[in-house]
Amino acid sequence: MRKSFINIAILMVFVIVFGISPVLYSQIQNQKCLICHGKPGFSTKTEDGHLKFLYVSDSTLNTSPHSTVNCYDCHSDIVEITALGHKKDVKKVQCTRCHFENNPVGAPETEKYTEFQESVHQQERLKGNLNTPICQTCHGSHDIKKRSSLSELEMKKKITQMCGQCHLDIYSAYSHSIHGTALFEQNNSDAPVCTNCHGEHTIRKKDDPKSSVYKTALYNTCGDCHASEVITERYGISSDKIETYEESYHGIAVQFGEKTVANCASCHGIHDIRPQSDPRSTIHANNIVKTCGNCHQDANVNYTKGLIHINPHSEESGPIYYISSIFKWLTIITLTMLAIHVILDLIKRLKHKTIH
Repeated sequence: MRKSFINIAILMVFVIVFGISPVLYSQIQNQKCLICHGKPGFSTKTEDGHLKFLYVSDSTLNTSPHSTVNCYDCHSDIVEITALGHKKDVKKVQCTRCHFENNPVGAPETEKYTEFQESVHQQERLKGNLNTPICQTCHGSHDIKKRSSLSELEMKKKITQMCGQCHLDIYSAYSHSIHGTALFEQNNSDAPVCTNCHGEHTIRKKDDPKSSVYKTALYNTCGDCHASEVITERYGISSDKIETYEESYHGIAVQFGEKTVANCASCHGIHDIRPQSDPRSTIHANNIVKTCGNCHQDANVNYTKGLIHINPHSEESGPIYYISSIFKWLTIITLTMLAIHVILDLIKRLKHKTIH
C-alpha cells in the first residue's frame, strides 16, 4: 500500500511540473484502485465458495488500448470508495458505453455490437444461458490488445484456442484436420480458422438461413479459399472445385434452395477434414462407399468409381469432354444452319413480293 501512495505522489509531482496528459491522468485515477487491485494474489470469495482473482497489473493497463481510460470510465456503477473498498455487487462492464457510432470519446465506431445482438451467443444469453461469451470473453478485459499487435499467425492460433475453451470437442477435431495441422504444425497463416467459416460477431446457428455455414451457403464459404486463384496457385490445388460442384446435380439443386442434397461437408467432413490420402478421411478409397451411403443407401464400390467434380470443359473428364464438345458444336452448327435457312427464306419472300 505504501508503494501505491508513493506512486501517486510521484505522479502528482509530474502533473505540477510538466502538466497532465490523458494517459497520466488515467494513471493517477487508477492508482487509487491499484492500492488493492495492484496486489498480486488479491482475490475475493464468490457465493459458491470459489476464489475470484481481482489482481490487475499496472503495466497491463498502461500498455493496453485503454491506457487513457480510467477505471471509473468502465466501472461506472462504482461511485464511492472507502477505506474498506467499494460495493461488492459490481456490474459487468458494458462496452457499448463507448463503442457506438458518433461516440463523443473517440472510441472506434463500430456496428459489431449490433451484429453481436443477432448472433447465436447473444440469443442464447437472452434465453438465460449466462455461460455464453460476451465481449470480454474473446477480447479480454484489462489485458485487451490491438489486433495489429499480433501477426496473422499469432492471431489465428489465439482464435482457435479461444473458441476451444468452450468448444473442446470441435477444437480437438480441428487440431488434427488438414487445416489445423497446417496452422499448428506448419505455422501456415493461410489456414482457415473458426472465424473464417463462422464469422466473428455474426456467428449464427448452422440451421439459420443467414448463417455462413447454412446448407445452401456452405459451398460459397468454402469457395472463399478453394475458388481463390491466389490460394489455389500457391498450394497447387485445383481452383474449379466450386465451379464443378455448381454444375453438378447436387450443386444445381442447392442453388435452387434444396437442403437435403450433399454439400462440401457431406463428403469431406466438417471440422475434421483430412486429405484424401489419409485412411481416416471420409473420401479415402476405403471410406468413400460409406460416405456416399449416408445419402444413397444402395451405394457400392462400382457406384463410387465415377469421376467427381467433373469439368466438362476439360479433357481430363474423358468421354464427357468429347460428348459435351460434340453436343456444343452440334448445337452451334444446327442453330447456324437454321439462321441461314431463315435468312435465305426471308430474302426469297422479299424478292417474290417485289416482283408481284
